[in-house]
This record gives sequence, structure tokens and C-alpha cells, in this order.
Amino acid sequence: MVEVDPFWVMNVVGLLAFAVAGALKAADAGLDAFGVAVLGVVTALGGGTTRDVLVDRLPASLATLDDMSVALVGVALAIVLIRRLKGRVRDHPLFLTSDAIGLAAFAAAGSLVGVQAGVSPFGIVILGTITGVGGGSIADILIGRVPVVLRDDFYATPAVVGCLGFLVARWLGAPSGVPAGLCAAVVFGLRMFAVRYEWRLPKVRAGS
Repeated sequence: MVEVDPFWVMNVVGLLAFAVAGALKAADAGLDAFGVAVLGVVTALGGGTTRDVLVDRLPASLATLDDMSVALVGVALAIVLIRRLKGRVRDHPLFLTSDAIGLAAFAAAGSLVGVQAGVSPFGIVILGTITGVGGGSIADILIGRVPVVLRDDFYATPAVVGCLGFLVARWLGAPSGVPAGLCAAVVFGLRMFAVRYEWRLPKVRAGS
């Protein structure tokens, strides 16, 4: 029986999903074809590249053409889909779902890298969260928006909770692949519930 590498699976899923989400976000912002491609690639590669720099290793996006190729496939898929969508793309279920899938898969992938790098449990949560939210945050900055992770949307919290679930599963001695799968499932579920029920974190305001 061939054993599948959990990181490979989560990385490919995350790259595809975030490339689609980033390209859709770019189209919604009115960018041209080049801008759509750039934002899709940045969204897909930004979080993982930041993570790899933090653990002092050559970013996977620069080591081989594999990650870039997967990201470009996602961008191409998004361009085909964009022509079929009507209305505000960022409110479309396709964007919201692909973004949630990317967040979930990359939170799990980042947690796995944290284990490989030998960082502390806190470091694993940080790396998983950064991998999940990093690319989208960079993309938001490029189009002149405050990153969603810094606004009132319930976005980074699912990644943190999912990474904590990853740690608990490892502590309980779960078989290989289970912690990553649990992390991804928790993140995706929480994010989709947040979208469905419009969960928001409370804002901090100065007293009147």
C-alpha cells in the first residue's frame, strides 16, 4: 500500500484553492489579466514562502517549479470560472468555499512544517496560521485593502483553533495524517459556519 504524504496533499489542495480565490479577488477588484494572474500566484505562494523563511529554509516556491505550476493551473481555472460568474465575486459561494479550503489546507500544511522544523507547540500554531492567512493578507495589501485577518471577520481564529486540534491529535498519538486531516476539517468547518452565520469578533472601541 502506497503511503501518501499528508504535506503534499495539503499543499497541493491549498495552492489550487488559494490561486482560485486570489484570482477571483483580483477580478472583483477590476484588475487586468496580468493582475489576476499575479494576485492568484501571490495568494497561493505568499503564506508558504513566509513560513519557510521563518524556519530558515529555501522557500518551496523557489526550490522547484512544482508550486508555481500548481498555482498557475489554479489561476487558469479561475479565469475560466470568472467568465461564468455574475455579480460581486467576493460574495459568491465559489470564492468563499475556495478561500475556506485554502485556509484549511494551508493551516494543516504549515503545522506539518512546524513539526519537521522542530519548533515549539506555540511555533506550530504560529506557522500554521501564517501559512493559512499570509498569502491572502499580502494580496489584500496589493489591492489597497486592510487584510481581512485584521478586520472584524472571523478568519484567522479558525486557523488557530485548527492548529490547536492538530497539536491535541499528535499528543494523543494519532496515526500519521490524522492530525493534519483533523486540522483541515476544523478550520474549514469553522470558517464556513462563520460565513453562514456571519460570525464576527468584537471590535475594540474607545469609550465615549
